[in-house]
Amino acid sequence: MPKFSISMLTCIFLLSFFGANIYNVSPYELDAKSVLLPPSLLHPLGTDRLGRDLFARLIEGGKVSLIIGVGSAFIASFIGLILGAMAGYFRGTIDKLFVIIVDLFLTFPTFFLLLALVSYVNASALVLIVIISITGWMTTARLIRSESFQITSQPYIKILNIAKVSRLKILFKYYAPILAPIYFVSFTFGVGGAILAESGLSFLGLGIVAPQMSWGTILSGGKDVVEIAWWVSFFPGLMIFLVTFSLINISNYLQQITNQKEIQN
Repeated sequence: MPKFSISMLTCIFLLSFFGANIYNVSPYELDAKSVLLPPSLLHPLGTDRLGRDLFARLIEGGKVSLIIGVGSAFIASFIGLILGAMAGYFRGTIDKLFVIIVDLFLTFPTFFLLLALVSYVNASALVLIVIISITGWMTTARLIRSESFQITSQPYIKILNIAKVSRLKILFKYYAPILAPIYFVSFTFGVGGAILAESGLSFLGLGIVAPQMSWGTILSGGKDVVEIAWWVSFFPGLMIFLVTFSLINISNYLQQITNQKEIQN
C-alpha cells in the first residue's frame, strides 16, 4: 500500500485547509521592503515580487487548486460512469449515440478545447470545475462502457432481464460493485489531471483571476524572475508535482488490486 503517497496527500490537504490557522500571515499583504527575499526564518519559503509571503500564498492557493482538482474529477468521473454504464447496458441506439458524442469531443485536443471555452468566460473556481469536467469525462466513460459490455454479456444478467428485474436494481446491485474500482482509479487520475489543467491555464493567464490565487497563478507569477528568485516558481511547482505523483502511485495501487481481483475471478 502506498503509505508514503497517502501520507503526503494527507499532509498537503491539512496544510492547505488548516495551515492558515497555525501560520497567521496574510497571503495578500504587500511589503515593499521584502521584495524577492529568499527563504529564511521570517519567511520560510521566501517572498514574491510584491513582498508577499510565499508560504502563506501556497496555503491559500492550495485550497483553490485542490477544490478544482477534486471537484472537477468527481463530476467528470461521475458523468463518465453514468454515460458509460448506460451505453454498455442498454446498447443499441443509446450506445451509438454515446460513441458519436465521445468521438465528437475527442476530435478536439482537450487542452485546446479548454482554452476555447475559458476564453469566452471569466475564470473562477466554479467555472473551471465545470469546464474541466466537460472536457475530461470521455476516458472514464469509454473504460466504463467497455467493462459494462462484458457484464451485460454475462448469463446472470440475461436471466435477470428475462425475469424483468428492475433495471435500476440491476445497475446498482450488479454493475456498481464491479465498476467501482474503475471509477476510483479514474477519479484519482482525474484529480491530478485537473490540477495540471488548471495550472496550465493559470500559467497562460487564463485561469484564476486575482486576488484569488492557485498554485498555477503563483507559478506563473514567478516565471519572469526565475533566474534571480528560483523559489517563487519552485515551491508551487513542487506542490503540484507531489500531489500528482502521489495520486499516480495511488492509482497504480488501485489498478493492481483490480487486476488481482479479475485474475482471481
